[in-house]
Amino acid sequence: MTFVVDEQADTSGLLKQAEALLADCGDPVANAANLAAFLFHVLDDVNWAGFYFLSGDELLVGPFQGRPACARIPLGRGVCGTAAATRTVQRVDDVNAFAGHIACDADTRSEIVLPLVRGETLLGVLDLDSPRVDRFGPDDQAFLEQIADIYLASLEN
Repeated sequence: MTFVVDEQADTSGLLKQAEALLADCGDPVANAANLAAFLFHVLDDVNWAGFYFLSGDELLVGPFQGRPACARIPLGRGVCGTAAATRTVQRVDDVNAFAGHIACDADTRSEIVLPLVRGETLLGVLDLDSPRVDRFGPDDQAFLEQIADIYLASLEN
């Protein structure tokens, strides 16, 4: 996993920063906005970081950092829609090899999408894109799963 913050940055320090950033707010949009900005600025080789929220039978773009994004994604379509429909993390090493990939940014080459599920309810997804093939590995996934948990816990405030 590569971080921009500084060479001493470790995941536990970043997790503590994320928790502090979201503490005492509880608003899903405000917390998503701050978390998207945080991830965009601390992770290396990321060209998009943000949220899509469930709205009916599709995902609607939420707070993000990066180039303009697709506003609506049907469940089951693309990497985000697949993560939402299956409620499983989608870690795609090369988006050009993912059948049905939705190219919102032509520079994106790899992507990781984490479903946001609270109880039995799907709230949306956390999505990160990179212009580098094979950017997101198992360590990144484990870190981002903890970030998603921090976000979900913040909604309980």
